[in-house]
Amino acid sequence: MRTVFVLFDSLNRAALGAYGGDAVATPNFDRFAKRSVTFDKHYVGSLPCMPARRDMHTGRLNFMHRPWGPLEPFDNSFAKLLSEKGVYSHIVSDHLHYFENGGTGYVNAFDSWDFIRGQEYDTIKALSQPPIERLREKFDERHYPMADLPKTGSVTKGNSGTDAWRRSRHAINTLSIEDEQDYPTAKCFKSAFEFLDNNKSSDDWFLQVECFDPHEPFTAPARFREASDSGYNGKILDWPLYEKVTNSAKEVAEIRANYAALVAMCDEYFGRLLDWFDAEDAWSDTALVLTTDHGYLLGEHEWWAKNKMPYYEEISHIPLMIWHPEATSAQGSRCADLTQTTDLMPTILDFHDVPIPEEVTAHSLRPLLDGDKSGRETAILGMFAGPICVTDGRYSYYRFPDAAQEAPLQAYTVMPSHLERPFSMEELKSAELVPPFDFTKGAPVMRYTLDLDVGETGLACVANWGAGSCLYDLDSDPKQETPIDDPAIVEWLNQCIVDQLQLHNAPEEIFAHYGLEQARMAVPL
Repeated sequence: MRTVFVLFDSLNRAALGAYGGDAVATPNFDRFAKRSVTFDKHYVGSLPCMPARRDMHTGRLNFMHRPWGPLEPFDNSFAKLLSEKGVYSHIVSDHLHYFENGGTGYVNAFDSWDFIRGQEYDTIKALSQPPIERLREKFDERHYPMADLPKTGSVTKGNSGTDAWRRSRHAINTLSIEDEQDYPTAKCFKSAFEFLDNNKSSDDWFLQVECFDPHEPFTAPARFREASDSGYNGKILDWPLYEKVTNSAKEVAEIRANYAALVAMCDEYFGRLLDWFDAEDAWSDTALVLTTDHGYLLGEHEWWAKNKMPYYEEISHIPLMIWHPEATSAQGSRCADLTQTTDLMPTILDFHDVPIPEEVTAHSLRPLLDGDKSGRETAILGMFAGPICVTDGRYSYYRFPDAAQEAPLQAYTVMPSHLERPFSMEELKSAELVPPFDFTKGAPVMRYTLDLDVGETGLACVANWGAGSCLYDLDSDPKQETPIDDPAIVEWLNQCIVDQLQLHNAPEEIFAHYGLEQARMAVPL
């Protein structure tokens, strides 16, 4: 058995024609939908990037134990489990977060990996004195705040601020892009095809092709912009700040057009993979999975991006398409069962007849390809310390933390690192050894008190919202514009949250954080 797993970052479900999108043509994603099983109620789990990938590796939610961080030593990584059973695993990715402090351990679980340089602020050209004035003339100050960068002299994090430095790095990276082949997505697929051609006569392998696109910044070759003209003629706007929309209608259209161009590029390169499957008759012996980690707001709900608002459907309801060579009768069908990101791990193991560890809480989707049911009635999702969303595919309920709850955030890990830096000295000084969780295989873990300004938590969402917990009926209100009041539904969904928290051995203080102590007492252990 062979599997190719294609993971794009921030690929909006509504951008694909197969899911009703019409803002950009996606002939190759739609072409795959005609062959695969398309999942209509597939949701995220832990957010954002690395928490989502930890879900994918381990088959269980992790957002109630820690925020963004490395793969833990006790985690069951599907890549490592495949390798232990003789299935060769390889990843090609330009996802720069794998190579920051908070992303370690993930690619190392594979037998081999290829990292494509230069995406976002991954500095591909070391210019200590870049042409700042030329970049200021090209990039809009609202997306590239470079006003404080020195006109001459060295440009560093220390003299520019973290966000300005990141965005200046991307602007500098664009100076190295001359042809389409210089774009990271093109390089990712080139590397992937090298692996495929070298191993097309072999069996028992797994290939993960992971592209950071269409994640912001929305930078694509000019030919992919030909399908849309926003009427905007100002400086480059392709990297929205995570904030409320304050742009003009033309500016919003320009940003959306830049995103659409990047989706079109992803679609074309994915189409080249489908061409390879056709040419090599790989459909007969190779599974193909296409999905994303989360979506992205492009002005909907008056917001840009993710993380700082409720996890609306545009963020949480994501695409998933699966082809399996032994499920040909399902070709072109759609699955209405509720599924989640965590389900990918046991599914991949199931494809290769690798036993699923007892710590896994998710469900293999392999039986669904033959028409069986998922066994999942509800799913919860969220960010550490932020609201918990629970859905059954019709109702979507956001349980916000108790406003009076001011207890410090407690994180549980043996890998004390945030996105870009290790835990602070104050956080490290708070460490205490605590008993094992049911997924740590008997190993105790360290509990830390986190700084309240940790950016990868969901606290910004809580602070920005202020309206309290809310319930939406997705059947009558798919755009989630008007919350409803239904105490019976809310009570049921709160019990579902408690069920899932207990299933995932959530820490005691999590129930207090969300004001769910009484609901927990009503649930038998």
